[in-house]
Amino acid sequence: MRIDERIQQHYSELGPQEQKAADTLLDRLGDLAVYNAAELAQLSGVSKATMSRLFRHLGFADFNEVKEHTRNLRSSGVPLARQEADGGIPLHLATEQQSLNRLFDTLDDDRLRQVSQRLAEARHVLLIGFRNSFPVALHLRQQLLQCRPSVSLAPQPGQSVGEELAGLDANDVVVLIGFRRRPDGFHQVLKATTDTGATTILIGDPSARWLAAEASLWIECPVEGSAAFDSYASAMSLMSVLANGVLTARGRPGRDRVREITGVFDSLGEIERR
Repeated sequence: MRIDERIQQHYSELGPQEQKAADTLLDRLGDLAVYNAAELAQLSGVSKATMSRLFRHLGFADFNEVKEHTRNLRSSGVPLARQEADGGIPLHLATEQQSLNRLFDTLDDDRLRQVSQRLAEARHVLLIGFRNSFPVALHLRQQLLQCRPSVSLAPQPGQSVGEELAGLDANDVVVLIGFRRRPDGFHQVLKATTDTGATTILIGDPSARWLAAEASLWIECPVEGSAAFDSYASAMSLMSVLANGVLTARGRPGRDRVREITGVFDSLGEIERR
């Protein structure tokens, strides 16, 4: 049970001093790594003994166990509130740059060409993304459709994935995007995808490393933000790099498709011309 759930469950049983300490914990769950127990007690206006008693009441042996618990929550993608100054825009920019560096340290030109070639030559490309991964997959589909036909997206609203996998084989490519806080059935979808014989490209943050061996190709893309919520700047940058790689790999057919689509935009008046 998460620490916030434990506090909620036991809050009415706590004495006034322990409730003050519990309120401080809830307000600073994202900052606990920078404190020790004495500092938290001082912030709460309670004694260190009261703070230690609260930890035991919540089922933790000591403050180190509390910190380890919150670190595990954060690494799984749970947004934790922060009260301390988070460095503002400078820290945000530094964190974004660090994520981009980590992404492209592992994705060299040879691997990019390999992935782009598979996407360019496939008979059909299926993109799968659940929850927070869905808009990333949706953006990649929009980009790939500019330079190649037959790109689909799953799951569609109110639909399942099984019918999208039926009929796929070694001529096809599935890009499965799985950033943290994936649904429970994600692993089963990955296994069903590889069973089709299609090339499976798995894209995810470090929490998906344990799944990487089951995919044909693995791209690790960090999404760690500087504050409570994850950032998908590196993920969107990766989608741009992949789409550009596919356009290059497609050559003249890709350029012809871009020109054809632009002409349709013009005839329909769908795109602003200013």
